[in-house]
Amino acid sequence: MDRKQKQAEKARPYGLLKPTALGKIPGRFQLHQEALPHLPVPPLQQTLDRYLLALQPIISEEELHHTQELVAEFRKPGGVGERLQKGLERRAKKTENWLSDWWLKTAYLEYRLPVVVHSSPGVVLPKQDFLDRQGQLRFAARLIEGILDFKTMIDNETLPVEYMGGKPLCMNQYYQILSSCRIPGPKRDSIVNYAKGKKQSRHITVVHNFQFFELDVYNSDGSPLTTDQLFIQLEKIWNTSLQTNKEPIGILTTNHRNSWAKAYNNLLKDKTNKESVRTIEKSICTVCLDAPMPRVSEDIYKSRVAAQMLHGGGSRWNSGNRWFDKTLQFIIAEDGSCGLVYEHAPSEGPPIVALLDHIVEYTKRPELVRSPMIPLPMPKKLRFNITPEIKNDIEKAKQNLNIMVEDLDVKVMVFHQFGKTFPKSEKISPDAFIQLALQLSYYRMYGHACATYESASLRMFRLGRTDTIRSTSVDSLKFVQSMDSPDKSDQEKADLLRRATQAHREYTDMAIRGNAIDRHLLGLKLQAIEDLVSMPELFMDTAYAVAMHFNLSTSQVPAKTDCVMCFGPVVPDGYGICYNPMDEHINFAISAFNSCADTNAARMAHYLEKALLDMRILLQSTPKSKL
Repeated sequence: MDRKQKQAEKARPYGLLKPTALGKIPGRFQLHQEALPHLPVPPLQQTLDRYLLALQPIISEEELHHTQELVAEFRKPGGVGERLQKGLERRAKKTENWLSDWWLKTAYLEYRLPVVVHSSPGVVLPKQDFLDRQGQLRFAARLIEGILDFKTMIDNETLPVEYMGGKPLCMNQYYQILSSCRIPGPKRDSIVNYAKGKKQSRHITVVHNFQFFELDVYNSDGSPLTTDQLFIQLEKIWNTSLQTNKEPIGILTTNHRNSWAKAYNNLLKDKTNKESVRTIEKSICTVCLDAPMPRVSEDIYKSRVAAQMLHGGGSRWNSGNRWFDKTLQFIIAEDGSCGLVYEHAPSEGPPIVALLDHIVEYTKRPELVRSPMIPLPMPKKLRFNITPEIKNDIEKAKQNLNIMVEDLDVKVMVFHQFGKTFPKSEKISPDAFIQLALQLSYYRMYGHACATYESASLRMFRLGRTDTIRSTSVDSLKFVQSMDSPDKSDQEKADLLRRATQAHREYTDMAIRGNAIDRHLLGLKLQAIEDLVSMPELFMDTAYAVAMHFNLSTSQVPAKTDCVMCFGPVVPDGYGICYNPMDEHINFAISAFNSCADTNAARMAHYLEKALLDMRILLQSTPKSKL
């Protein structure tokens, strides 16, 4: 057992401590974090071999041959590959995590497309049974109380440590999601976090009819407001914002990041505006009280809610009722539709969903009988002075946003025929089964395989974020090619299916242990930029561009709540597919762009349903072989 493992063993009991009523255990979070292993830099030769293997199903023989030559050049002893690898290994020794800063910058803060659709995921929650303002505000009050309950666990560091396969996970993301906000910059954005330090945030932002309010959520003695108190405060907000403001200031946050950075600096020249913006940025989170959604039929209702969560439906609907740079925005509409949208830079989906599961459970608890009410001050309305220039910025942002709204094609599909219980009964990983069904759907639609991205958690390591599971493999291609082939027997097809799911499982295990190829290749590329050496041919190759063009961008985000996360495609001709496998059904959210003639979310949903059913029939009609 090495030193790190010993430390980990010593620190393990902290993960088992039950949250105590005594409040904070000093530095518990810090002790836990320090015991976590550092993210390794994978061996260079291993990554290069696996890279060639990953290219095999998605490029031609000729292209592969060319890339093999480039790889041979890159891996020569004493060559450029080795130099960059040594640079990465030096970086790993000097930092807490060699990847995390680079990743935050390249994947998020330097990404210039709008966060709306292109980066920020939404979550669709089950429809609530209220139908009016009273119900909406009552539910919002309970939800806020649930958020504050979770915040107490974060503040006291009593949040139970999560484990994956018996290994403790990095909990850092939980400490980044409340009281944080993204700030636009001309070339690179930044993130501010007000969760720590003496001046901790004591308020949330509430938005109604495009108007922003500062709502204090703690009493003077530091205790959180109760549901009854919150309800009264929300009612005051509602009653003082009956008219929709002419200028939806929040729309500015939907624009291209460079345009928004310019408008932001312009907006903050005015003292009142600056104070209002700072109040939003410092708030714990945002609660958006939306107008009811346009009425639609039952079958497209969930898809419409997904769109509302992602972008608010456009400037005529609820898009002005947001501040998209805020890490967490909870959305509650008058008609019972609700969910959230979050800014992706500080966190992945699982911590957000864990928070959501906690809140949903909390809202179901019986309310406690409350003591008599002390009158509370009026929540403060945030004022904005709109100059002609700012008005013009808002108009431009509206136009750009409405084009994006029109372009997003999103479909929520609840697959009712079976859930994760079926693949488990066949001793197959449900995630691998679903990923293979996606491969089959895509192959049937387009006649070839494509680069596929599935996020894998690196939280086994300190400050770990994600790496890529490349679901398109030599084995997955063999299976999808055989599925509709008359030359293969059902037994052969079933064997290929099982082998492909096994290969996916192996790649997943490799990825979560820090041995996948994507972040390593990115690291080598960024190291070359940092060393000011010329970009290696390997990264200028067409095959590299094909490998990084993810027509299928996918993620499994499991939750106890019957919800589904959704996000936009990452390429103009691709799909964004997120899923939550429940025991007896699977929730899918599929997105595509209308501007691409070749993609269609409803068509993908249809093929996916067929693929899942065909794979079940195949397994049920064949005995399990001795693979």
